[in-house]
Amino acid sequence: MAALNGKIAVVTGGNRGIGRGIAEALAAEGATVALTARGAADAERAARDVGRGARGYVCDVRACESVQRLFAGVAHDLGGCDILVNNAGIGIFGPVAEMDPDDWRAMIETNLNGPFYCCREAIPLMKKRGGGYIFNISSLAGKNPIQNGAGYNATKFGLNGFSEALMMEVRYDGIRVSYLMPGSVATEFGRGSAAKSGWALTPADVGQVVVDLLRSPSRALYSRVEMRPSQPPRKG
Repeated sequence: MAALNGKIAVVTGGNRGIGRGIAEALAAEGATVALTARGAADAERAARDVGRGARGYVCDVRACESVQRLFAGVAHDLGGCDILVNNAGIGIFGPVAEMDPDDWRAMIETNLNGPFYCCREAIPLMKKRGGGYIFNISSLAGKNPIQNGAGYNATKFGLNGFSEALMMEVRYDGIRVSYLMPGSVATEFGRGSAAKSGWALTPADVGQVVVDLLRSPSRALYSRVEMRPSQPPRKG
């Protein structure tokens, strides 16, 4: 995918944060972006802001039926799917003994079930178009335990394993799978977000990595990419 003109990209949770940065990067390279949000107004506003033919779709990735409607709509409106970015995610932090089971389920359903539902719908569309690229947005929390982050850790560890198995499953269909593991990113997501400005990664940094991987030779597969700020605050 050295040239992204004519490529169709689906970015879940593309209305803000990392997803928005990825949507903007793909659109700037000529891809037609279908970005999602859980609310129609948010999806439509983000698509207008991204511009370059981007379209907004309502989707709750926790619901299989909602994901099915998304991909049916994208196939009807745009013709298929070449690039899938599973970005939609949530993090709820606190001790296990105090965690609301509804919060646990929300993380599992969003961070783990959502990518499964989306991949399940996107892969047949990619095969029809001769291949594609799937990006699962994980986190360094997918390898590094966080105190009071057991639920979030569980979903990201799980997403990494899912990604590696999926990579082996679809590689001979011309579909590459990469999972990205950003560290601190300056968004509203997570704890201490306001203090990250100026030194943390930005959504645009993650978007650039997605574009760079899409441009890489088809014989190369960068299955796992870790990202960190180059100069975080010194400790002590």
